[in-house]
Amino acid sequence: MMRKQGAITVSIIPRGKGLGYAQYLPKDQYLYTKEQLFDRMCMTLGGRVSEELFFKRITTGAQDDLKKVTQSAYAQVVHYGMNEKVGNVSFDMPREGEMVMEKPYSETTAQLIDVEVRKLIEGAHKRTTQLLTERKEQVAKVAERLLKQEIISREDMIELLGKRPFPEKSTYEEFVEGTGSFEEDTTLPEGLKDWNKDKTKGPEETEKQRA
Repeated sequence: MMRKQGAITVSIIPRGKGLGYAQYLPKDQYLYTKEQLFDRMCMTLGGRVSEELFFKRITTGAQDDLKKVTQSAYAQVVHYGMNEKVGNVSFDMPREGEMVMEKPYSETTAQLIDVEVRKLIEGAHKRTTQLLTERKEQVAKVAERLLKQEIISREDMIELLGKRPFPEKSTYEEFVEGTGSFEEDTTLPEGLKDWNKDKTKGPEETEKQRA
């Protein structure tokens, strides 16, 4: 289900009784196809659908995810011209917190937009439900690992689920290329070494103070 393009690191951490999902990309992607945006909606709906499938009840934990999915759906229909019924038109979308006194389209168009947005979200929800239902065993493996170590990384996901069935556009190796190491270098620069030593005293006095 997780088909986000160019994903490098996956971290899944507990969020209350639900899950938090973080994904880091080394390269910005400015152009998305209709199919890619739909896949992102499905990925974002994974938490809510998991609640429905495994706990048979929903919580407030998915509020932010639902907000993102709704914004994406409206953007596709209203802004990007990706809906056949609404057509190849693009209306300015209000920014968050911005007051809109008058819509740039008729009430009939507004109703059509609302219907098409709901259809798009329902389609993503249905597909996500199907995917998670087919892969219940894999989801259970991830949940069991989370109970043991609280945070799971990309390497854990590969161990549990295997490698991705399609090639990655970017790899972790490419991301760290040129840094010289896969491990973080915490060595202080030459000019900052011994910054906390008293320069008014000689080496012998400094060693006595440490002792």
